[in-house]
Amino acid sequence: MKRRTALKQSLAAATSVSLPTIIPSHVLGKEAPSNKITIGMIGTGNHGIHRNLNMFLRQPDARVLAVCDVFKSRMNKAAGITDRHYGKSGCSQHTDFREILDRDDIDAVMISTPDHWHTLMSAMAIRRGKDVICEKPTLTIAEGRYLSDLVKKSGKVFQTSTEDRSLFVYHRLAEAVRNGRIGKLEKIKVTLPAGQRFPNEKPMAPPDDLAYDLWLGPAPHAPYTRNRTERQHWRHVWDYSGGKFSDWGMHQLDTAQWANDTEHTGPEKVSGKGTVNEGSIYNTFIEYEIDYSYANGVELNVKSGGTSLHFYGSDGWCGSKSWDSGLEASNKDIVREPIPADGLHLYTCKGGEHRNFLDCVKTRKDPYFPAEIGHRCASLCHLGNISMRLNTALCWDPENEEFIGNAQANSMRKRAMRKPWDLATS
Repeated sequence: MKRRTALKQSLAAATSVSLPTIIPSHVLGKEAPSNKITIGMIGTGNHGIHRNLNMFLRQPDARVLAVCDVFKSRMNKAAGITDRHYGKSGCSQHTDFREILDRDDIDAVMISTPDHWHTLMSAMAIRRGKDVICEKPTLTIAEGRYLSDLVKKSGKVFQTSTEDRSLFVYHRLAEAVRNGRIGKLEKIKVTLPAGQRFPNEKPMAPPDDLAYDLWLGPAPHAPYTRNRTERQHWRHVWDYSGGKFSDWGMHQLDTAQWANDTEHTGPEKVSGKGTVNEGSIYNTFIEYEIDYSYANGVELNVKSGGTSLHFYGSDGWCGSKSWDSGLEASNKDIVREPIPADGLHLYTCKGGEHRNFLDCVKTRKDPYFPAEIGHRCASLCHLGNISMRLNTALCWDPENEEFIGNAQANSMRKRAMRKPWDLATS
């Protein structure tokens, strides 16, 4: 805001000396550079470009000033797309994301990196005065709690980046259940994509295109292998992610918590079993089934093998067979009839998470998927993974965010970061 105020003051001073009486609208109007929210893009892989960069380029009140990636080719591609969109050169390129965070002319950052970077980058950006929109999920329960507390303390805007709450299917399902259209909610059933089996690979030298040590960042050191950093194979490595389960869980499980009115808390019990590719570096769970129990009596079952979501109540059921595929119900009126004016209307933004983020940067309100709710959703995934890794049922205290009577499980709520990276001081 100081930068924008200074620009307007300097323009006003210049007007009294040399500018014409009528200033062009593009200089001081709503499309003026000083009225645009300036964005730095951190991570320009496939999703970073085709989803996140493209969405911000479409927003008339945003201006992408810089792109960053540890792959030079990806960074160059993103800068070229940005410059062509604006019809002029000037998008700066950075291999080290800290250069973007240190720029006073950038208001906010979009983080589109592997999961092990999400919380650390977000925390560093917030401490440097940036608003943040970041891909999901967090890597651990402890990281999510730290980030949520930091956002609250700082007053910065943080958006967990998913589109689900802007999609009609999931918004309508949550509203229908919350408005009692299936009676008392009793059970939720979710299917999520299974993982994949990849063979091990021989270590080799990293390509010149990649700053590999910076790609690893806070993750344990590991020799470079061809697919470790490519085509989201990293999502199947425990050091960088929680697998397909945590990737897709951040979608369907958020709607499950939303509809269950438990988006600010969590379950009391979790019991999961899964299979992994033994002996492979790609060691997250492939097939899995997890059961959760909530204090309100609702049971949540999650299985691998699809992208479905269904809610079952005392008076009927509703759901969707596959990702954003349409609505079905025991009675079509459950999902077909609009929510009346005096009913419960859940917060959404039809323009999606990027539009919602920009609006909230201006109003300073929470976005539709803020840090706390994102943390609680990611915690469902972390709870399931911990239960499966220990092969045991666990009791969870959602208020204090700790396992009851299981020290080993509690120790798995966090992971050490490779030096010199540190969540609180980096």
